[in-house]
Amino acid sequence: MAQPRPDISIGDPAALLDTPVLVVDLDVFEANLQRMADFAAAKGIRLRPHGKTHKCSAIGRRQMVLGAAGLCCQKVSEAEAFVAGGIADVLVTNEVLAPRKLERLARLTAQARIGICVDSLLGLDRLIGATEHAARPIDAYLELDVGAARCGVVEIGDAQALVERIAAAPGLSFGGIQAYHGGAQHLRTPAEREAAIAFASGRARDLVAALAQRGIATPVVTGAGTGTFPIEAASGVYNEIQPGSYIFMDRDYGDNQWSAEIPPFGNSLFVLTEVISRREDFAVVDAGLKAQSLDSGFPVIAGRPDLRYDGPSDEHGTIRGANLPRLTERLALVPGHCDPTVNLYDWIVGIRDGMVAEIWPVDARGALI
Repeated sequence: MAQPRPDISIGDPAALLDTPVLVVDLDVFEANLQRMADFAAAKGIRLRPHGKTHKCSAIGRRQMVLGAAGLCCQKVSEAEAFVAGGIADVLVTNEVLAPRKLERLARLTAQARIGICVDSLLGLDRLIGATEHAARPIDAYLELDVGAARCGVVEIGDAQALVERIAAAPGLSFGGIQAYHGGAQHLRTPAEREAAIAFASGRARDLVAALAQRGIATPVVTGAGTGTFPIEAASGVYNEIQPGSYIFMDRDYGDNQWSAEIPPFGNSLFVLTEVISRREDFAVVDAGLKAQSLDSGFPVIAGRPDLRYDGPSDEHGTIRGANLPRLTERLALVPGHCDPTVNLYDWIVGIRDGMVAEIWPVDARGALI
């Protein structure tokens, strides 16, 4: 059952929000949006932000207004939510093999430009079979394993053969190469990330050259995330980037060491929580395991380096440190990992100058199929 809309109105003080609640500092959020849009424009590279971060069509529309070419997503149901929310260009950066899912995706072409990744002959054959339900050609992207050891074709020759089949298939167009290295995003030092993306760029460059020898032009080489996008943009290989977390940031990205070419993105996403119990040596807040994702570790407490979050249970978190907060005091938690944290909420509340200014539905929440 979806959570009801927060019982609050635009213009009300944020202090009236019931906790735990997912909030966005709109000033920081909008600065993050603009910095990435400015970066892409200055580099002459397409920006296709990843919607799996926010799962929110209202945010996606803001990204499109600032020049994004479209959005990425991971699931057909996410694509459906984004298209229904007014996003006219969506790329599913994942493999989908189930025929019924592919039929649903194909039907979206009546309303939007749709792309999807493939890395197997079975997946491609099933995608071709689904095109009878499409109103226009589907953009098929060859996903290349560029070091993440997740999805993607390993051998350049196998990738070339799949692209040749895409190019010959009725109902499909060759969208380009998906060359995303997810594992590089949280390598802590710039040197580690640069080495990983040098390998990824080399792999993508080799496939582009192999295809050119067969007379096939590659329209797009796409990939990159918040941790590495300047490296892909400078590679001379990528002409589209797919960062997602830059709009919110999180504690895990905060653990990275950043080089000077990374625009200064700030933390804009917080889980607002309240102290509900107090002892002499610790306090308890109402945000536990169900209020945030802890796959990347515990959150930090914004503006309170003297405090630490510890010992979560389903509905509680323990706060330790000097100058413990009093009963009913509110703390803003910077989640360890923004993407799965957002997926726990039906609404995001935008705050400006201590007042509620926006209330956005997370319309692709739970979109897993």
